Amino acid sequence: MKNTQEKIQNKAGGTEPKSNQSRNDRKWYLIDAKSKILGRLSTKIAKILMGKEKVDFARHADEGDAVVVINAAKVAVTGSKEKTKKYYRYSGYPGGLKETSLEKQREKNPEELIYHAVSGMLPKNRLGKSLIKKLYVYPKEEYPHEAQKPIELEVN
Repeated sequence: MKNTQEKIQNKAGGTEPKSNQSRNDRKWYLIDAKSKILGRLSTKIAKILMGKEKVDFARHADEGDAVVVINAAKVAVTGSKEKTKKYYRYSGYPGGLKETSLEKQREKNPEELIYHAVSGMLPKNRLGKSLIKKLYVYPKEEYPHEAQKPIELEVN
């Protein structure tokens, strides 16, 4: 009986982890964030990082592509979010809750706007941490990834 179960398990193949072959053929995408809405841009980036638009998508595997975002300082938000949206961080000490408006965050660290929005759309586990490492955000037009020949991607 044990021999029969082993054959069924091996025949199924769905439980076996995927190979690392897809890591070698990752594509690189270049997205210009100038005057793009932050939320819509972030959902598109998260889908690319997870590999949801690929045929062989598996939610447990890192199948996604790398994304380079330029002009992060010029990303747009709708409504009055520029002044009312707050970003919080906590030091761990009593009274250590700090808040920053989107307007001040854009001046101080504009690439953090996109990192924060995209990381909220990724899984909250080891896989999510490895996915966010494939996101490269730059506040201006210059980026050091020309050697990877990124494909320009238009986001509506």
